[in-house]
Amino acid sequence: MAKSIFYHAGCPVCISAEHDIISLIGEDNVEVVHIGEDRHRIDEAEKAGVQSVPALVTTNGNVLHINFGASLADVKG
Repeated sequence: MAKSIFYHAGCPVCISAEHDIISLIGEDNVEVVHIGEDRHRIDEAEKAGVQSVPALVTTNGNVLHINFGASLADVKG
């Protein structure tokens, strides 16, 4: 079964959104990716259409940008 992917950078906005997403769709239905720690996954996020974090990529490929925390350009440094 495919999971949605929640990308975040570890900021307070991102952590709050992570808790809400897990509460809403369930821990078994979402893969959480902290791109500040897993920097090799930034390219993956960009290819999926993520422009800022926190963002949720749904199982059908839609990108839901949630409460602007940081642009990927800022995360990449």
